[in-house]
Amino acid sequence: LGFVMESLLLIFIWLILVALLIVTTSMITAVFAENDELADKTKVIDARERRYIQVDKNTLRRESPTVGLSIVIPAYNEEKRLPKMLDETLQYLEKLAMLNTYSYEVIVVDDGSSDKTVEVALEYPSVRVISLPVNRGKGGAVRVGIFASKGSRILMVDADGATKFSDLSKLESRADKLEEEGKDYVICGSRAHLEDESIAERFYLRSLLMYGFHFLVGFLCVKGIRDTQCGFKLFSRNAAFCCFSNLHIERWAFDVELLYIAQRLNIDVVELPVNWTEIEGSKLSPIAAALQMGRDIFLIRLRYLVGAWKISVSNTSKTD
Repeated sequence: LGFVMESLLLIFIWLILVALLIVTTSMITAVFAENDELADKTKVIDARERRYIQVDKNTLRRESPTVGLSIVIPAYNEEKRLPKMLDETLQYLEKLAMLNTYSYEVIVVDDGSSDKTVEVALEYPSVRVISLPVNRGKGGAVRVGIFASKGSRILMVDADGATKFSDLSKLESRADKLEEEGKDYVICGSRAHLEDESIAERFYLRSLLMYGFHFLVGFLCVKGIRDTQCGFKLFSRNAAFCCFSNLHIERWAFDVELLYIAQRLNIDVVELPVNWTEIEGSKLSPIAAALQMGRDIFLIRLRYLVGAWKISVSNTSKTD
């Protein structure tokens, strides 16, 4: 009887594993096809000139940088929070430009907003405004902005202004050292120190979900980086090309795949503490986002493991 029960249990487990494999394979195929389709949609709107422009990875590689720094700001329904963030950003950059030969550009990428995000951004004459006809997700918006950028360094920063923009000086100081060593880099602003010191006030559920997310990220994808999700990252131009040309995820978990790619390519990934404050008005649902990001983390690792996704050598000057 014991042998029969053990055999039935093994058969039951085997059936579950087969079912999971079938479901997982279907998900890989469906999402992989979806991202291939999205990757082809590179026609976007130059909101200031009111015309369609073509933006893709070849734009970034083909054009030489003409400014020192590009700031890429993805924005989705940010008409209320964007003005304060742009005021702080432009004030800081203009002050730097007056002191030395600092050159920059600011790009706001509207991710198919239904409010007046585009109109608000257009009120700033020095800001380039790119509008996506449909919502692509934060990762998709950032990628379009990266490919349209003209800077030798590229900063990705959130539209909510949660990170103190003057902390850019910390990231650029580290970038100077890495460039002297001839290295490409991704420098991540980090809120990990705020978690330790309990400075950032969070709801209990969000904190619980955050710690679970960090565990999965570290276990499956990105090693040695405590905060992958902070929306304040500085890239060398070549690192930006290498990472975003191979990127598939376009929504909240895109940072994880981005850093996974960077580490696979032996690009230096550095984490530096920044000042950060939680800003009201977030459109992120903690539970829904946690489920989606948790699924994406598992699938990122699985897709690369089974070869459904590969880091293309043609999309980078480095080897896979």
